Amino acid sequence: MTDGCGTDHSRALEARRFSDEQIVERVCAGDTELFEILLRRYNQRVYRAARSVLRNEAEAEEIAQEAWVRAFDHLGQFAGRGRFASWVTQIALHEAWARARRSRVTRRPPGLEAAEFDPIELRSDPEQRASEREIHELIEVAIDALPEKYRLVFLMRDVEGLSTTEAAGSLRLSRIAVNTRLYRARALL
Repeated sequence: MTDGCGTDHSRALEARRFSDEQIVERVCAGDTELFEILLRRYNQRVYRAARSVLRNEAEAEEIAQEAWVRAFDHLGQFAGRGRFASWVTQIALHEAWARARRSRVTRRPPGLEAAEFDPIELRSDPEQRASEREIHELIEVAIDALPEKYRLVFLMRDVEGLSTTEAAGSLRLSRIAVNTRLYRARALL
């Protein structure tokens, strides 16, 4: 017994097995609903890239949304020469850098930005929650204090878990430059 929802669910599960390139090809051919799979796969990476430049959660969310719209609108320009994740991350970085240049973003003190989901709030022990929140804020402030070129590499490699090659592709740097900047970022932290 299958209904419309069961069919949609099985189709979505099947589509998750597609490579990024296969999904791009199918979206370009008119199956636009599959674009959501790419969004789900890489949205956190796109957001973090924007956040690392802007240091502002609300603006990073806006930039992430703009980057996804631009990626969808220009999907035909993705020629498969690199990885889709690197391509969409570059779009987000260019958008974030443009926003930073236009508005000369001023940094708000930690704690003024509201997060949609805070896993620390799920803890039952109030002391543990307070301690974890304080540690989280200190780490965020320390990462935000890094110079941008080190912060971007640190976030992509150590937070997002990208390989050196993937980070180099996203940032259009050599692998040696990525490794050097990562080493320096860790030393600064």
